Amino acid sequence: MIQKELIGDFKLKWDRIQQAMQKMNADGCLLTVDVNLYYTTGRIYSGYFYLPAEGAPWFFVKRPNGLTGDQVEYIRKPEQMAELFAAHGLKMPEKLLLEADELTYNDYMRLQAIFNPKETANATALMRNLRQIKTPHEIEMFRISAERHAKTYAEIPECFRPGMTDLEFQYEIERRMRKNGSIGIFRAFGANMDIFMGSILAGDNAESPSPFDFALGGGGMDASCPLGANGTVLKDGTAIMVDMAGNYTAYMTDMTRVFSVGRLTDLAYKAHQTALLIQSEIENIARPGTPCAELYNIAAKITENEGLGAYFMGTLQQAKFVGHGIGIQINELPVLTPRSKELLELNMVFALEPKYVIPGVGAVGIENSFLVTETGLEKITQFKEDIIQL
Repeated sequence: MIQKELIGDFKLKWDRIQQAMQKMNADGCLLTVDVNLYYTTGRIYSGYFYLPAEGAPWFFVKRPNGLTGDQVEYIRKPEQMAELFAAHGLKMPEKLLLEADELTYNDYMRLQAIFNPKETANATALMRNLRQIKTPHEIEMFRISAERHAKTYAEIPECFRPGMTDLEFQYEIERRMRKNGSIGIFRAFGANMDIFMGSILAGDNAESPSPFDFALGGGGMDASCPLGANGTVLKDGTAIMVDMAGNYTAYMTDMTRVFSVGRLTDLAYKAHQTALLIQSEIENIARPGTPCAELYNIAAKITENEGLGAYFMGTLQQAKFVGHGIGIQINELPVLTPRSKELLELNMVFALEPKYVIPGVGAVGIENSFLVTETGLEKITQFKEDIIQL
């Protein structure tokens, strides 16, 4: 069930979950959502992962056939878990953690009826908090994604031809992504987060507000997915913001770069350089213990000092964050907002994305993925950061 060479990494994760459970006086944690199954087992399967507050985990599998290992049990329906608990002499948990924010109502009530705990609590919140701190294996996966991410971005100029639309440009980039090993699927937490492999914003489309909770919007191809490229022709003087997924392993890097058709306005270059200044200032001060709100406030202060507040993180609709955690999902904790109560911690990985939208030109700015180390930040995504003229 668990790859032998990674058993130490998973035991580290299980220990962290159990320590958190014990602080909550919880007896068991039952997980079934894909990202949590992958986090705790290294694979996605149909079934459940059960971890008691003490002892080894149990793996209840419906599909696929053929998984073996210690404490792997095949079931046809979740009610069989109670039968297997009784058969193995396991105590039913009095306080059970369930993925309350992600399970359907019917599944949640069904699992409550099966285990009949005296109390239930929210495993979704617990897992999102624990997944903030990356293990050595997870960090290595980020490095692999970052290397392939940069390789694809280096090929982007080859994708451009005069007169093409932003959608045609994106199709060519997506092709390079897949050739370089992109998994394709783009996992995100929460509603209104559907997106396919990333976003490209060209020209005035960057001003279009979206109902989706991303830094910038875009009209998209259809009202059913109102985000990103919309068919804008890539003409002279247009800024093209490329924010395509770094999903070359299960652990996604986030990286944005700006390309231009010809030269842009002086205001666009000033805004882009301001984004680079924000990144530099945050790199200089951020370390374990730094408040996440302070990072946002640095970006906001520099922006105001440069007279760019009207363009910061959008125009018609301005995002109220400047970065976010990344991992198996693209929008993990922490979130860099002015109201955040979180502090940076050792081995967090987050994306920093100060961006500006210049009417008549498009979006400019930067996004990179950073690892929090003992001495500060390590930039994982390495690729040239100035506006690249096509």
